[in-house]
Amino acid sequence: MTAFAHTSYPSVHPGVARISRVLLSAKNFAYNFNGARNLAIVLLSAIVSTLLVIVNQVIDTYTDGHMLAAWILMWIVAFSAIALLATPIRKTVAAFGPAFTQWKLDRRERLNDQKMWEVALQDPRVMAEIQRASSQV
Repeated sequence: MTAFAHTSYPSVHPGVARISRVLLSAKNFAYNFNGARNLAIVLLSAIVSTLLVIVNQVIDTYTDGHMLAAWILMWIVAFSAIALLATPIRKTVAAFGPAFTQWKLDRRERLNDQKMWEVALQDPRVMAEIQRASSQV
C-alpha cells in the first residue's frame, strides 16, 4: 500500500512577512498623508511648545517657591496661545493647500513612474510598450 505524506511548510518566513507588512503600512501612511491639516497641527504644537519653554524659563528665574502660580500662568499662556494662533495658522496652511496638493499628486505620479520603470527593467514586454508609446509622442 502506498501512502503520501502531505506536509505543509510555509513558503514565506514569518519574520520577513511581518517586516514587509510593517514597511507596507509605513508606505501607505506616507502615501495617504493629509498634509494641510497635519501641518497646521504640527506648526501650532511647535509654536505653543516654544512659548511654554520660554515661559517656563522666565517663571523659573522669578518664582521662589510659588510653583502653583507658575503652573497656572504657564497653562494660561498655553491655552491662550492655542486659542489665538489656531485660526491664523489654519489660514496660512490653507493658503498653501493647493500647492501642497499639487506637490503630493506630482510625487505620487513620480513614484508610479518609478515603479513602472522598475517593472520595465525586469520585463522586456513592458519595456517594449514604453518604447512604442514614447516613439509615438
